[in-house]
Amino acid sequence: MTVPTCFFLSPLAGYTALAYRQTVRELGGLGLATTDLVNARSLIERRPKSFELAATSPEDQPASIQIYGATTWEMIEATKIVADLGPSIIDINMGCPVRKVVKSGGGSALMCDGDGARKLVGAVVEQSPVPVTVKMRLGWDQQNPTAPELARLFESIGVAAVIVHGRTRAQGFSGMVDRSGIARVVEAVDRMPVIGNGDIRTIVDAEAMFRETGCAAISIGRGSLSNPFVFRQLQHWAEHGTAGPEPSFEDRIAVMERHFHRLAETRGEHLACLQFRKVLKWYSYAIRPPKELYLRLVNLPSRATFDAVVSEMRAAGPCAPLPSQFEPRVPTPKGPIDKW
Repeated sequence: MTVPTCFFLSPLAGYTALAYRQTVRELGGLGLATTDLVNARSLIERRPKSFELAATSPEDQPASIQIYGATTWEMIEATKIVADLGPSIIDINMGCPVRKVVKSGGGSALMCDGDGARKLVGAVVEQSPVPVTVKMRLGWDQQNPTAPELARLFESIGVAAVIVHGRTRAQGFSGMVDRSGIARVVEAVDRMPVIGNGDIRTIVDAEAMFRETGCAAISIGRGSLSNPFVFRQLQHWAEHGTAGPEPSFEDRIAVMERHFHRLAETRGEHLACLQFRKVLKWYSYAIRPPKELYLRLVNLPSRATFDAVVSEMRAAGPCAPLPSQFEPRVPTPKGPIDKW
């Protein structure tokens, strides 16, 4: 399997569903996209929500379906199920820090159980008809940086690549990404590609991740929500040394429009309106519409309203200079991580 670029889209639950991935991919530069993490047991029980999360399409390729669980037989069965859904890769989540995932032995908890992780990952590799990757953190906490050792182990049993988020489970999403920790994972393996992840929002961040870690590719999550053109810009940078021209007002409003209509096609009008409310602030910040038009979309009721307001936005144009990059405020769990 060939991945066209070394710039990947990380999954962010509730944001990077199929409609978003298709919209970003058509802008160019995106190498590999990954679905939201899907519970292996929920797939076995044929819960509709799990299949919505795992949905992909020919236009979404190459795509990785990410599964998680702590029981080997469940992961084997889930692998067989998702293999029929058309992924290019099956990704095993060993990075999720959330309590409901960890308390069952899945996500980051597997980083504390080398033998269990080897058995589980090895079984998936054996059963999967497509390459298998593993998404993990640097370790459970600063005192247990198990990622290098696990990466060596996974390379020996046939894992195609590892994606490393440069924080420990104990950090959650706080603090700075430790690029030196990702570099240690790169040094620990022979040929297996290591993908660096965390705090990549600009070309400067991307260059630092490559230079300081030696990783083979990078994976971006939040940075793409504030700037869906980031993959196109990174590819232009890789080829020409610059990000290329800034996206125009029309470029930005067209992306918003296509994203919403794809949500309506994949989720239905009502759910599309509800989901779009979650991302409206970012699109509004990117296109700077008049406030009265923005407010008409805050409680978006229908596709017809969306189309009418967007038509007025186009006619009005931006009411302030267009930003090149900004920090998206993605909600994360608060308080002690053990309570997440």
